[in-house]
Amino acid sequence: MTPFQPPRPLTAEAARDLHQMLRAEIAPGMSGRELDDVEERYGFRFAADHRVFLGAGLPLGDRWPNWRDGDPADLRDRLGRPVEGTLFDVEYNGFWYPRWGPRPERTADALAVARARLADVPQLVPVYGHRYLPGTAGQFGHPVLSVHQTDIIYYGADLTDYIRHEFLGRRAELDSAHSTVDFWTYLLEGED
Repeated sequence: MTPFQPPRPLTAEAARDLHQMLRAEIAPGMSGRELDDVEERYGFRFAADHRVFLGAGLPLGDRWPNWRDGDPADLRDRLGRPVEGTLFDVEYNGFWYPRWGPRPERTADALAVARARLADVPQLVPVYGHRYLPGTAGQFGHPVLSVHQTDIIYYGADLTDYIRHEFLGRRAELDSAHSTVDFWTYLLEGED
């Protein structure tokens, strides 16, 4: 395994280079004010590299969230999928995060505890389809996660690695991926 290398911040120039790799229309980048308004409206924070990526250009198309002009219900649905998928697994598949303490016997009680605890976990923010970045303001270098309920895998060591993997078919550099949020790390690695 490669020793951990601290991630480098994404620059606007590097973000524009990434846009060239996409099979998508690229609209003008979002201003800081527009990004702030999206965060305020939907109650989350973009990671620093996600902000730079969207500030350099806004990818448009079926699987890209349109943060500027998208349907608010669709954007809320996309933002809610990781938590709703986790709650589905709590209800129907017996999932329980050990740090939540003992699982209540009644499913309704387990769901109430899980929902309350998940409200304190940094939200996953959609990048493309069911690929997400943790929404932690001011931070960069998060891995991109492929999320389906509690089945979560690394899909890129960071946003740059993810774009190269997803759109150019390059092998992802997952040996340098490091999860940055305890709860999502548990789902990725099964360690507490």
